[in-house]
Amino acid sequence: MTAIGEQSLRWFAADRVKAEPDVASLVSEHSGLLYRVAFSVLRNAAEAEDVVQDTFLRVVQQKTLLDVLEMRPWLVRIAMNLSLDRRRSTRPDQMDALFAESLVAREVSADAALVEVQSMLRVLQEMERLPKAERQVLLLSAVEELTTVEMGKVLSKSESAVRALLFRARTRLRERLEKGGSAR
Repeated sequence: MTAIGEQSLRWFAADRVKAEPDVASLVSEHSGLLYRVAFSVLRNAAEAEDVVQDTFLRVVQQKTLLDVLEMRPWLVRIAMNLSLDRRRSTRPDQMDALFAESLVAREVSADAALVEVQSMLRVLQEMERLPKAERQVLLLSAVEELTTVEMGKVLSKSESAVRALLFRARTRLRERLEKGGSAR
């Protein structure tokens, strides 16, 4: 057998095949996280499910997954970008009311639920006014499953830049909410 033939056989060796991630296992392992990322951006369950499907469609279209160094941040980046693309085509206020209502506890009275929905709408509106990078890092941190290192990889920023963005975003959001609350 020639050297080229041996190389071809080695390409199909068991260790090479096992190194390639299985798409089905990626779906079961990461779909929940990707859904939460998409839902935090889109605030719509059906749209978030579509983004998860589109994310894995991109994975299937990828020639080889062996080139992907860190799967989780790579998948989150795809889902985040797809979500942001969808978000641009829809007015935020169309989704915010339904999203805020979905976050309110079902056990509270109607009056308390209305106050809570209004409060959530204020937070969402103020988040929309944040600069894009601050808004993105707040959304990713709200998922609470991404470390600052992973958020940095998703956003192509250093860990210290992510921490600074997160601090600025939280501070700015808190100040705006306090300012708005005292004006009433």
